[in-house]
Amino acid sequence: MGTSTLFDIVSSTMVAGILLLMVLRLNMQANEASALYNTNLTLQENMTALVGIIEHDFRRIGYCKDYTKIPEPTRSIRIADSSRIRFWLDVDNKGTVDSIYYYLGDLDTSTINPRDRILYRQVNTSPPQAFHMGVTVFHLRYLGAEGDTLITPVADPREVYLIDINVGIEAPAPFQVLFQAQAAHVGPDSVHADFQQFWRQIRLAARNLRNR
Repeated sequence: MGTSTLFDIVSSTMVAGILLLMVLRLNMQANEASALYNTNLTLQENMTALVGIIEHDFRRIGYCKDYTKIPEPTRSIRIADSSRIRFWLDVDNKGTVDSIYYYLGDLDTSTINPRDRILYRQVNTSPPQAFHMGVTVFHLRYLGAEGDTLITPVADPREVYLIDINVGIEAPAPFQVLFQAQAAHVGPDSVHADFQQFWRQIRLAARNLRNR
């Protein structure tokens, strides 16, 4: 076997190896893009579902089919704090007053996201409904009739005219975990560098709160 033949074999092997690496790299990129797309889609679906429930309840604060049951809708909000709120409304449109309680609970230990919390929705004295949707932020801001921000917890919920709702959702697990050198003020959650975050800010004005 001549030198030229050996050179051709080595060259062909190298070219085949490079092509194989390129194919593997393209396949990895395709898998990564698919994983990120599916993660983003899931987060968007979770956000849409959660915000739909919140909007449906919050816009009806103080509503009752039998309006005589809530003669003063401005008294419908019973607790107004930064991460919890309790209010009255007629959930089933049956003319009865129900108590709805939203609050942000403890860390969700079922995921590896160190910021993942459980959001609860409780109707009357029923067991609270737990939302395991990767909620990391549920922050409420209350505004008065003149647009001024009310200090939480609001001492007199009758002053609430508008509500700003900030919701944050993240993936329950990172696609990649990057261990980086951390500054003294950075917490351990910073190793998860690629958690996908989606934020939604809503300014809700329940019509019944304007009946003053």
